[in-house]
Amino acid sequence: MRTAGIQTRGNNLVNAFQLIFSATADELARAVAGAWLDEIEAGRRGCESPCCVALSGGRIAQKLFGRAVERAKASRFSFDRIHFFWADERCVPPEDGESNFRVAQEVLLTPLGIPETQIHRIRGELSPEAAAAAATTELCRIAPLDSAGQPVFDLVLLGMGEDGHVASLFPCESGEQRQSKAVYRAIQNSPKPPPNRVTLGYPAIAAARKAWVLASGAGKGTALRESLAPSGRTPLAQVLKLRRETTIFTDIALG
Repeated sequence: MRTAGIQTRGNNLVNAFQLIFSATADELARAVAGAWLDEIEAGRRGCESPCCVALSGGRIAQKLFGRAVERAKASRFSFDRIHFFWADERCVPPEDGESNFRVAQEVLLTPLGIPETQIHRIRGELSPEAAAAAATTELCRIAPLDSAGQPVFDLVLLGMGEDGHVASLFPCESGEQRQSKAVYRAIQNSPKPPPNRVTLGYPAIAAARKAWVLASGAGKGTALRESLAPSGRTPLAQVLKLRRETTIFTDIALG
């Protein structure tokens, strides 16, 4: 694993991002799993309030969950006061193979014995609008709110797709949709199946204390390069422009 260092847009650290490279997807998953547990522990130390983290789906996230379980069990890591939410969800029942919740439940949460009171899934069996409203209410019940009324995650984990999408924020969205202030919002007619989804909006991702992006796999190099360019227009580029700092873990060679 190697770090490219802070890269900036403009003359200050606004819109900065850090690139951390791994040689393979397995190495990336191991590195992020360790860093993720360390970050959770650091955020929880000396604080009695809940620590709120958002999970994502995808193959690299599944690898990460497995490595995190291995490390947590080996070190007897405590998940007391850690609350799990999701960056996005497909509108399917929780037992469906397409459910991001199901993957996390089977690979991460059940093996770690996380209590149900600390698991806050998006109810994909509801309509997208109802699921988004319920998820917003649940998150705002537990997470602190910033001055704009956005809930503040301690850490949001995001994947990146071949088109540069993150969560279920896709390039085909209109400017009006991108500017929505909703915490969670309904996505219909998604360019990737299933068509109905629920996703965190850009403001909630921007408000998080830490945002980590996992960009892994062949075919994503072009999207990652565009996202990192000052003129980038992908959803990941939008996230980078809204945040002061974002960490990107990748096994994609950009040289």
